[in-house]
Amino acid sequence: MHWMLETMRLELWLGSMLVIFASLSNAIDPFVGINIGTNQSNLPSPEQIVGTLRTHHITHVRLFETNARLLTALSDTGIEVMISVTNDEVSDIGESPSFAATWVNTHVAAFKPATNITAIAVGSEFVSSNPIAATTVLVPAMENLYNALVASNLNDQIKVSTPLSMDMIPKPFPPSTATFNASLNSTIHRILDFLKNSNSFYMLNAFPYDTYVQSNGVFPIQYALFQPLPVVKQIVDPNTLFHYESMLDAMVDATYYSIFAYNSSVIPIIVTETGWPWSGEANESDATVESADTFNNNLIQRVLTGSGPPSQPTMLLKSYIYEMFNDDKKPSYGVFFRNGSSVYDLDLGGPTGNLSGGFCVARKGVDPASLQGGLNWACGPGQANCTAIQSGQPCYLPNTVQNHASYAYNDYYQRKRTVGGTCDFGGTAVITNANPSYGSCIYTGSSNSSAGGVSPPAFVPAGPSGSLSPPHRVPKTGYLIFATVLTCWLLDV
Repeated sequence: MHWMLETMRLELWLGSMLVIFASLSNAIDPFVGINIGTNQSNLPSPEQIVGTLRTHHITHVRLFETNARLLTALSDTGIEVMISVTNDEVSDIGESPSFAATWVNTHVAAFKPATNITAIAVGSEFVSSNPIAATTVLVPAMENLYNALVASNLNDQIKVSTPLSMDMIPKPFPPSTATFNASLNSTIHRILDFLKNSNSFYMLNAFPYDTYVQSNGVFPIQYALFQPLPVVKQIVDPNTLFHYESMLDAMVDATYYSIFAYNSSVIPIIVTETGWPWSGEANESDATVESADTFNNNLIQRVLTGSGPPSQPTMLLKSYIYEMFNDDKKPSYGVFFRNGSSVYDLDLGGPTGNLSGGFCVARKGVDPASLQGGLNWACGPGQANCTAIQSGQPCYLPNTVQNHASYAYNDYYQRKRTVGGTCDFGGTAVITNANPSYGSCIYTGSSNSSAGGVSPPAFVPAGPSGSLSPPHRVPKTGYLIFATVLTCWLLDV
């Protein structure tokens, strides 16, 4: 009898551990990524785009088009990539499994594993723009793509879903009573079943700016911008008494409640598009650079707090900012101008620049022999600390004279500039305010090296192959303490 009790305790413990670790895997991965559209003119090169992503420590991107050059440029960076099926492609993929297989081979398998593709967004708000066709082709397209991933043994690495807009929920407030548009019942039911059965997530496009403008003053702008509200203006769900500190939290919760109306199990939500315009029409007085700056940087801080919306506190917010560059769909949402400068600073953490003197790096296009001469001098008579560029050290890869010279030049310059050292090296060096640090390779003069700094502007070349430094993580301590206490209780120790 005693062994049966111990067996039951052990089974319960194992089951509890699985639940805890499943929750932990979700809890430690909040992130803020960015959307990128490439079907535009005068865009920077793919290499420049990737350089900017790395400079600003952006670890997740969603591509509106499966641009082969950009997918190649993203290889070996560690950046997680969500690729997209355009609305025009949905019908062909939904009607033909062989077309879906070809699409996966061309746009996914050809780039894996070097490019870290982790999700496929099937269409963009396809249900809203094609409500009749959605039932007959959208879900079949998702199923055909998933089956093609299974055939390529990629289904465990790549999720399939479809971005849905907030207009799918006619009355999102109060969140506890929100439901999907009844006219879409059949389509929604099939989408949710697919997401549950394939262990995928719900993709939500949610723009507090639009809801704020349409509310005609019902909601204060502070609520839309993640800013604190006075007690008398706080937003409370009358049914649950949950306090909503931001409109985005309420929108995500309204979607969770709408899902619950169809399905008893929780389907995680990722916000695939959100943002704020920095310019608008004459009557859009709140579409300003200041408001866009406030929204996106407060969004980042909100996500990185490591909690979900009130009804699902363990389902952490994960979001993609709309967008990297302006496009015709939503003008003036872009965070960067096409020349590489930023509309406003986007603080995603990580190493920053050094305003007091910049960074000294190897000039592009210089003869390798000249760079080698400068490198030899910096690491020798110049007394730069070149340990980090030795084999096996953080800055060794890529093993190129351009990369090694940049590190050595900068180390010399940061150490010697106060006593007359210059950034010249026979014309092979140049000053930049863009922090050249990448991954675990931290350049001398960075804020977490030996000097303070500012956010890095403009374009810099893409860094070397290898993973990016990890985004901010939610501490695991609480989960581990809980797991330890539960284990002791179950095993009576």
